[in-house]
Amino acid sequence: MKIKWQKKGIIMADARSRLRGRQARSRPKAVKSGRISEQLEAGLIQKYERLKEEIKSAEGALVAFSGGIDSSLLLRVATDVLGKRATAVIVDSPLFSRQEIKAARRLAADLKVELKTVQINSLEIPGVAKNTDKRCYYCKFSLFSRLKELASEMGLNRVLEGSNLDDAADYRPGRRALKELGVYSPLAEAGLTKAEIRCLARYLGLPNWNKPQTACLASRIPYGQPLDRAILEKIEKGEEIIRQLGFSQVRLRHHGEIARIEIDPKEFLLWFKPGISEKVVADLKKLGYRYITLDLDGYRAGSLNPPHN
Repeated sequence: MKIKWQKKGIIMADARSRLRGRQARSRPKAVKSGRISEQLEAGLIQKYERLKEEIKSAEGALVAFSGGIDSSLLLRVATDVLGKRATAVIVDSPLFSRQEIKAARRLAADLKVELKTVQINSLEIPGVAKNTDKRCYYCKFSLFSRLKELASEMGLNRVLEGSNLDDAADYRPGRRALKELGVYSPLAEAGLTKAEIRCLARYLGLPNWNKPQTACLASRIPYGQPLDRAILEKIEKGEEIIRQLGFSQVRLRHHGEIARIEIDPKEFLLWFKPGISEKVVADLKKLGYRYITLDLDGYRAGSLNPPHN
């Protein structure tokens, strides 16, 4: 993919500023839409145009927004195409990180988009708290049923969400719920992969174009172990402790007394810098973990998922 970028230097003073620096690095200026052919290769131009056509077919749309890169690109293009006929909604649930929700609200404000919030206690949804391997299906069905109701109340004829083409290769039972409910996934319909979404987001000047992939907090707990709010809050606090030390991609997999930490293998050297691992161990033990381990396979999306063909 050929894209012309303006390079900007970033000076990172210490490990604590590393993550913020990474997110700010090479933030491009938005390019006028008329010059897209000068910036992107032909295949991606076609997908971008198809994405706009897919969204344009809606008379009005509710965009399920999480603050991740997929839903951010979807929201940006939806507002470009539909204007005020596109409404952004974020779901506030115990399964979602408080930090991620705050970041999503800041991003919506930066994009000058009004963001509505729907409060849903996912732990009260039958099938979710038990944490079976169909948890995601039950959760998505309940959440998007509520969003469809809200869209109907607002006179919007379509609900849009940010699944992409790569998601079909992973274990995602929630996709079945989306299909059953008739929720539309324009990024996937346009054939956009995660890498292509990042390219388009960078081209359009979205500040979170290189934001690390995120997932709900329940994904840190092995299937079969019941979910509760205290465990989810414990996981979120633990991951934030590690991120504050400069790690970009972090998963704290909860195995009872054991915290199994997944980080980007490229950041293993940071882990072994003097004082880093010692601080992580001390702080996580204060949260109640007895054993703290570093997974030498590094971060893998969905590492607790069952085998998927």
